[in-house]
Amino acid sequence: MHLDERQYENGRGRCLDAALTGETVVVDVFADDSLYPDFAYSARRARVTHSVSVGLPVPQRVVGALNLYASTSQPLAEEIISLAQAFASYAGVAVANAGLFSHNAELANQMRAAMESRAVIEQAKGILMARHRYTADDAFKNLSRLSQNSNRKLRDIAQSIVDGTRSDQPVNEHASRQMN
Repeated sequence: MHLDERQYENGRGRCLDAALTGETVVVDVFADDSLYPDFAYSARRARVTHSVSVGLPVPQRVVGALNLYASTSQPLAEEIISLAQAFASYAGVAVANAGLFSHNAELANQMRAAMESRAVIEQAKGILMARHRYTADDAFKNLSRLSQNSNRKLRDIAQSIVDGTRSDQPVNEHASRQMN
């Protein structure tokens, strides 16, 4: 909802406060002493009369907030707010678990890519060591220099050396000359 977007732009608002503190923030947009006058003005224009923001708590942190809006003349009943708070405690765990899963999946993908990169770099080093009788350090230095000189990723350079060996074709002449 556009009411939420405004607070993100301003860096301040009832939802952000609930998310930071884990507290429940109840706003009557017609109250003269509202802590959120910009929100109250925008809410009235959108025909929202009351707002409740409930922090999504998990142990040692809060992972977001749940917002409820009403367009009634009466504020939300306490039992509705209590239900929202109960729901928020479960939703917080689900949101935290989804975030953890996403983080772990990303980490696993990064580790897989790193392992693949390392394997191809090690293969290319071995090829250079056999071809040019380099030490492991010299082979890596040559790969690094070629990567810098050609402005290409080290892994890509290594892959082209490995691919050139697999197809029984020499590595491209430019790469071969720079290796020596």
